[in-house]
Amino acid sequence: MQQNKLENRQMTLASRPHGAPSKENFALKVSALPEIQDGQVLLRTVYLSLDPYMRGRMSDAESYAEPVALGATMIGGTINRVVSSKHADFVEGDWVLSYVVGWQDYGVSDGCDLVKLDPAQAPVSYALGMLGMPGFTAYMGLKDIGQPKAGETLVVAAATGPVGATVAQMGKLLGCKVVAIAGGEQKCRFALENLGVDACIDHKADDFAEQLAKACPNGIDIYFENVGGKVFDAVLPLLNTSARIPVCGTIAAYNATELPAGPDRLGLLMSTILMKRMTVKGFIIFDDYGHRYPEFAKDMAAWLAEGKMHYKEQIIDGLENAPEALKGLLEGKNFGKLVIRVGEDELA
Repeated sequence: MQQNKLENRQMTLASRPHGAPSKENFALKVSALPEIQDGQVLLRTVYLSLDPYMRGRMSDAESYAEPVALGATMIGGTINRVVSSKHADFVEGDWVLSYVVGWQDYGVSDGCDLVKLDPAQAPVSYALGMLGMPGFTAYMGLKDIGQPKAGETLVVAAATGPVGATVAQMGKLLGCKVVAIAGGEQKCRFALENLGVDACIDHKADDFAEQLAKACPNGIDIYFENVGGKVFDAVLPLLNTSARIPVCGTIAAYNATELPAGPDRLGLLMSTILMKRMTVKGFIIFDDYGHRYPEFAKDMAAWLAEGKMHYKEQIIDGLENAPEALKGLLEGKNFGKLVIRVGEDELA
């Protein structure tokens, strides 16, 4: 779709999905370019982050955050250029990170939600991944809940995604044996060659549970949960006494419309938590740890500058392609941090 620079394209939520989201749940609308008042800036979106939590915001089920209203612009983290400014702290051309613009070409901000970015430090899109919310999630989930100790076995689900890849590399930096779980031979090879993990198990393999047990002969001390489903079923019997489980996500269930078939395993889970005195803790990163963001930013920037952390992005061009890309993300089709390039890098 050819964009008129005097217009603003907005991807809105047209209907709530039942199961996996589809293009029919979205509507691309065109509106006039927003105008700014004193104390505001006009932002043009260059990069849009796609993340699993967006599926929950499309539903009106009770959750930790309000759902996106029908007809409203979809929410999401964005990297923006300042197009024009009537705010003393921002000038035309500034790069910023925002969480209020969402899935549209242009947005208006009073500056309170914006974080200035330095393109000389790292590619600005990294602020949507390793240097942003996913990296922060990995950092606090592993350090504060996982509490890793040298020599322990850390298992990471969705290990080539932006959160999992950060957890895996941090685990190695902190002296753990790291066993990654990923989907497919290509992702497992990437985890071994680029993330430096000790082993990577393909969860699509018929003997996945047996391979995982062989890779963890001393059991599992920390399991960083991103997936749930059959992956957690294989992990549960391998967990050691005093194991820690940071629960970041359960993407295997995000599109579910009913409970999975099979016996009720809640009793087994609860008795295992009790007998092995395990810690299982969910967390919402900015709600629970927002005050520790400077600590994360300092450490992660240093590790990245020193070449101790590696990062992979998958960039797809075009706002109109975001709905299909989100569907693929929820099906595990992404490889690395999934980003939509909405507009050109330059202001002109």
